[in-house]
Amino acid sequence: SSSTTSRKTDSNRILLNPPPLQYSQIEIDSPYRTVAGLVLCRSPIITRDLHPFEREYYAYQRHLARIHAAAFPIEFYFKKGSASEKLWQEKRDRENSEEIEKARANGLVALIRAQMRLDVKQQDLIDAEGVEQVQVASRITDADRIDDVKSLDRALQRTLYLIVKKPREMHAWQFPQGGVRTNEYLHEAARRELTEECGPDMDVWIVGRRPIGFYQYDFPGMLKKDHENYIGAKVFFMKGHIFAGQVKIDNEEVVDFAWVTKQEMKDYVHEEYYNVVKNMLSEL
Repeated sequence: SSSTTSRKTDSNRILLNPPPLQYSQIEIDSPYRTVAGLVLCRSPIITRDLHPFEREYYAYQRHLARIHAAAFPIEFYFKKGSASEKLWQEKRDRENSEEIEKARANGLVALIRAQMRLDVKQQDLIDAEGVEQVQVASRITDADRIDDVKSLDRALQRTLYLIVKKPREMHAWQFPQGGVRTNEYLHEAARRELTEECGPDMDVWIVGRRPIGFYQYDFPGMLKKDHENYIGAKVFFMKGHIFAGQVKIDNEEVVDFAWVTKQEMKDYVHEEYYNVVKNMLSEL
């Protein structure tokens, strides 16, 4: 039993006091600058367009629901024998006959779809009594028409991400980022760098305190002069959402900016950079 106790004691000692991690001399003598980056996004404003199959499915479900629903109470909306009731009845009959005749010429499927559309129309209030009609806004904005990548009023169905351009030839486009100062948390450094590079006029929420991604690289020749004490950088990406405001670049650290979707980002950033960050981005 004494030998068994000895083995348990040794086992506990190993678990409670693990041996120190062994670092190679190369890892100790290879300093990397710690950098905080911010993946700042604007969430979709409207729902995405339905797939044709989805559109047909929901139309069919509405059709079934109206079949089993109570009949439209004409007497509730129109006084019996009034001119308004007669006008509504004539308009409904005329539209029904036109839709059905047109559908018969196009086959059975078109006939079913026409009947579904008629069911929808019969549930709507006719403007015979001067009811104001609802105007549906376009899903395409002016910013979409002119392809204004600096506007947040574009690609309303998609998630937009902020990327900024540094004043250099290669690897110019990236997320807002900068070095972490002593005794500074990553989320604090990410917010500070965003304010310094893009101005203080944005209402931003940093999501969480842990990074959502990591990227390590060696400085190219053009950057080694500015960072003589480092051979490269370790970038920790934080996530943020913008609720209001807009970017105002400082024209020193940043000379341009754009709000782009995941697919559009490939046209701006370097291929290696995109392969690192693409899995952090939303498909919608």
